[in-house]
Amino acid sequence: MKRLLLPLLAATSLAGCNLAPDHARPTGAVPVALPEGGIYPSAPTDAPDVTRVGWRDFFLDQRLRQVIETGLANNRDLRAAAATVLQARAQYRVQRADLVPTTAVNASGTYTNNIFGAAGAAAGGGSGTGTGTGGTGTTPGGGTGTGGGTGVGGGTGVGGSSGNLEFYSVNAGFSNFELDLFGRVRNLTRAAQEQVFASEEAQRTTRISLVAEIATAWLTLASDREQLALSRRTLDAFRRTLDLTTAQFRIGVGSELEVRQAQTSYDAARADIATLEVRSAQDLNALNLLVGTTVPVAQQPVELGAATQTRDALPGDLSSAVLLRRPDVLRAEHLLVAEEANIGAARAAFFPTISLTATLGTISTALSGLFDGGSFTYTGTPAAALPLFDGGRRRGNLQYARASRELAVANYEKAVQTAFREVADALAQRGRIGAQLDAQGSRANAAAVAARLSDARFRAGVDSFLVTLDAQRVGYAAQQQLVTTRLTRATNLVELYRALGGGLAGELAEVVPTPPVPREGRR
Repeated sequence: MKRLLLPLLAATSLAGCNLAPDHARPTGAVPVALPEGGIYPSAPTDAPDVTRVGWRDFFLDQRLRQVIETGLANNRDLRAAAATVLQARAQYRVQRADLVPTTAVNASGTYTNNIFGAAGAAAGGGSGTGTGTGGTGTTPGGGTGTGGGTGVGGGTGVGGSSGNLEFYSVNAGFSNFELDLFGRVRNLTRAAQEQVFASEEAQRTTRISLVAEIATAWLTLASDREQLALSRRTLDAFRRTLDLTTAQFRIGVGSELEVRQAQTSYDAARADIATLEVRSAQDLNALNLLVGTTVPVAQQPVELGAATQTRDALPGDLSSAVLLRRPDVLRAEHLLVAEEANIGAARAAFFPTISLTATLGTISTALSGLFDGGSFTYTGTPAAALPLFDGGRRRGNLQYARASRELAVANYEKAVQTAFREVADALAQRGRIGAQLDAQGSRANAAAVAARLSDARFRAGVDSFLVTLDAQRVGYAAQQQLVTTRLTRATNLVELYRALGGGLAGELAEVVPTPPVPREGRR
């Protein structure tokens, strides 16, 4: 028993040995602060942190909230992300099982009339079998025991008459359990755990992106439907103009040129209507795909309008440190930690592998005597192995692990840089979208007034029809551009919300219906 405890004591003394490199978050990939000043807006100090504003509070339209909630419950990409988390957790449990010995219980019975087979069975149980020199009888250890212990044979001696022998045994123990002295198994387990964390962050990324995509699709549908209504109203105006010019041509007051010009504007509006009808249908199909079911008519938008669909607030803290909380950046960091753990496992392969096999059991010639005194047996077999030559396999594995870490560092820095670029782009557009919207609104109003005045002057015979027609076209184009600018403003706020990792606090409830992995080591 003392010999058996020695490997266990050695394992305990070396349990803290870890050959993985210490984790240090890469820095310097992006500036310390997000862009501010010039074209970029200055955030008010009283604005809330957008990452702490849930999507139910960020989106103001109740219909849009209902559509987003339905999408979070039915979207197939989100379900696939949840299944990926379950896979990673299952793989982690499989790998974690190597930290503890796999214990099994074996029971057997042996029935034979062969004394040598009986001797083998007895030796396997840990007791010796005496070898007789003559006639029938038992030899309770007087001869030479094959196991070196007490003979338990219940049959005939060698050279005697035949008889039936019975042996029963029950053993519990484990085989080839690796004593993780150099952290190989622990590092592999840590790598699997970080893969779980990475899959969870990927699920959060999918969730945030889905919220933004549903909102963008809903707003796009609203914009195209408003454009469609605008084109239909314009078509009616162009039809009246076409009817007027046609009547004037018939009575000789107008010219055929004016009729053809009016016909051109009328047909252009007809083509716009056909295009927007197709686009609106496609927008609804895209929204249904994102939501995962058919969106009810009551939850569909009618038009975009001038009202804001989201909260109009910038975060109070514009430090680039906010990007480190984005789930895609956290995922890249967890994958980096996993590769560092793999380096530790590859390094540990250069040291001896120490394993232990141990059993505890009982053996008897009668089933009722299995647990009697003197029937218990035990074995303990520590073993050590160190490959002397493997053709460079271990060194190649270590080099691969180091190269994988460099790849993970590059991917992490790229994720941070991508996040910085997305936020900077959204802020740049945010800084000028207000002025653009004001200018476009003023232009649309001026064009509408000019169209009305020009039409009145044409009917009064003051201006030519060409002036009136041009004013109508300009007014129509200005109204279309105003709707497009409103859509740009709305989707810009949604993109800024997504790029800053909006809704992380309190809104990303776990959708995987299994207990989470313990959070030790999460960074």
